[in-house]
Amino acid sequence: MTVAVLADNLARIRDEIARVQALERVGGEVRIVAVTKGHPAEAVRAAAHAGLEDVGENRVQEALAKQAAVSESVRWHLIGHLQTNKAKLVPGAFAMVHAIDSLRVAQALDLAAGKRRLRVPVLVQVNVAREPQKAGALPEVAAELVDGIANLTGLELRGLMTMAPFTDDERVQRRVFADLRRLRDALRAPARPLPELSMGMSGDFRAAVAEGATMVRLGTVLFGERAG
Repeated sequence: MTVAVLADNLARIRDEIARVQALERVGGEVRIVAVTKGHPAEAVRAAAHAGLEDVGENRVQEALAKQAAVSESVRWHLIGHLQTNKAKLVPGAFAMVHAIDSLRVAQALDLAAGKRRLRVPVLVQVNVAREPQKAGALPEVAAELVDGIANLTGLELRGLMTMAPFTDDERVQRRVFADLRRLRDALRAPARPLPELSMGMSGDFRAAVAEGATMVRLGTVLFGERAG
């Protein structure tokens, strides 16, 4: 993947985001998190040179290896499930953690952040579609998790994250993303505005943008299929 090809892909995606926002009369910035999972460190370099500022990785150790291999300045996002035994590696290495799905994980990260005197921005992952194979707090317990995180001084709760079912049915996609937005709105309070909605991937980012996503996590539409 050359920088020129990636830049062309990025331009098309940004045009599509603008088109959807205009059509749906939705405003606000949509940040593109370039998902480099399974791609070599060169993909991170290409992303940075193409103008992407945010990079997402699913696994802590894969991300740390790439961070050591590149000198480009990007914001690193941990978008996959965080194991409690990896929490100590996260503070200082990631600008945001997208997939906090239990108070146990939140507490482990809070402890690690406190030891380094850092505050880690996080999102609560919600399993809106109630798919048993996917991680995430169920919607009915999300409020309890949000309240619990609000009491952890090492974490800064920024919003919610979800994944829609793997389907081409835009109605299903939009229903899931709309439900997350409504849940976020219900959980908002003056002390916790929850500005971020991380939702939408390569196959459904248009539906996510239409429902108010502030971040979309894109891999294939930027970099093509992963090898292997």
